[in-house]
Amino acid sequence: MKERTKLLLIVLVFFACYYIPWDSPVVRKSGLEAFMMLQEYARQHVLTCLIPAFFIAGAISVFVSQASVLKYFGATARKILSYSVASVSGTILAVCSCTVLPLFAGIYTRGAGIGPATAFLYSGPAINVLAIVLTARVLGWQLGLARAIGAILFAVITGLLMAFIFRKEDAERSAGQIYLPDEGEKGRTLVQDSLFMLTMVLILIFAAFAHPAPGATGLWPAIYAAKWYITAALLIILAFMLKAWFVKDERVMWVQSTWGFMKQIFPLLGAGVLVAGFMLGRPGHSALIPERYIQTLVGGNSVWANLFASVSGALMYFATLTEVPILQGLLGAGMGQGPALSLLLAGPALSLPNMLVIGGVMGVKKTATFCAIIVVLSTIAGMLYGWMVT
Repeated sequence: MKERTKLLLIVLVFFACYYIPWDSPVVRKSGLEAFMMLQEYARQHVLTCLIPAFFIAGAISVFVSQASVLKYFGATARKILSYSVASVSGTILAVCSCTVLPLFAGIYTRGAGIGPATAFLYSGPAINVLAIVLTARVLGWQLGLARAIGAILFAVITGLLMAFIFRKEDAERSAGQIYLPDEGEKGRTLVQDSLFMLTMVLILIFAAFAHPAPGATGLWPAIYAAKWYITAALLIILAFMLKAWFVKDERVMWVQSTWGFMKQIFPLLGAGVLVAGFMLGRPGHSALIPERYIQTLVGGNSVWANLFASVSGALMYFATLTEVPILQGLLGAGMGQGPALSLLLAGPALSLPNMLVIGGVMGVKKTATFCAIIVVLSTIAGMLYGWMVT
C-alpha cells in the first residue's frame, strides 16, 4: 500500500470517528449490524468456503503451469474454448461473490486473459445450480429459467466486452509475460494433478453445501446429511495425495502461495463486509438505509426500478442462496418481476467487498468497467423480462 493511500485511510477513519453521530440510535444499530454481518460471514463462510478456495488458488498458482492456464484462459487462447469453460464454471463451484475471488486472483495472476478471467469471475457465483433450482422452486420456474439463461449469456458477453475494451492492455500484458521453459519431470502425471485439484474442488463443494429448503426430499437432503462425512473422507484422500505425490518443497510453496492470497484479500474483504453491513444491514435487518425505501423504489418495471435493483444488488453482499428468501419477501411487498431478475443477475456476482478486492487485483479502471457492464446488462435483462411476463 502506498504511503499516500495509508495517509488518506487514516484521515478518513479520523473524520468518521469525529463526525459520525454515534449516539444516534440508527447509527448505533447500523454499527451493530456491521459487526453482526461480519460475525455471520466468519461463522458461515470463512472455514467452509474461503479457506478451501484460498488453498485452491494457491495450488493453481504453484502446481498449474502457466502454459496450461494460457491454453484455456489466455488472451491468445481460442475464444470458443476459453469462454465456454469460463461461462459454465459456476455449475461446478457453488460459491458466492467473495469465495470466487481467490480463484479469480489465481488464474488472473497466472496470465489468464481479462476476458475469460472476468467471465469466470461472473459465472462462479452467478451460475450456481443449487441457487437456480431454489429460485425456480420458490420464485417460479420462469424466474429460475430466466436467471440461468441470463447468467450464462452475461458471463460470455461481459468477458467479450472486457476483452474488447482492454484489448490493448491485454495484448501488452500477454506480450510482456515471461514464458519459462519446462522445469523437467515433476514426478506426477496429468491425471494425478487433475485428481488433486478435483479433490480440493469437491472439498469446497461439500463443505459449503447449503441446507436444502424446508420440506425438500430426494438427493439434496441426503447429500447435506452426509456432507461432513464426505468432506472428512476427501480430506484424508487429499492428505494421502500430498504425502505420496508431492515433495516437501512443493508443499511449502503451496502453503506460502495460499498465505499470500489470504494476506491480499482478507483485509479488504473484512472492511467491505463491515461497510456493507453498516449501510444495508444483513438480510431481513435494516441498517442505515431502511429496507422500506428499497422496496418502494423497485416496484413496477420502469428503467429506474430495474437500475435501482441492479445497483442495490451490486452493492449488497449475498451469501450463496440467501438472495432467494430475500427476494421472496421483496416480491411479496410489491417488487416487480423485472427488478427481481435485475437483482438476481447483479446481486450474487457483485458486492461491495467483492469490488474492493477485484480493484486490488486488476485495478480500479477495469473493476469499474466490469461492474458497470454487469449493472447495465442486468437492467436491460430485467426490463425485457418484466415486459415479457406482464
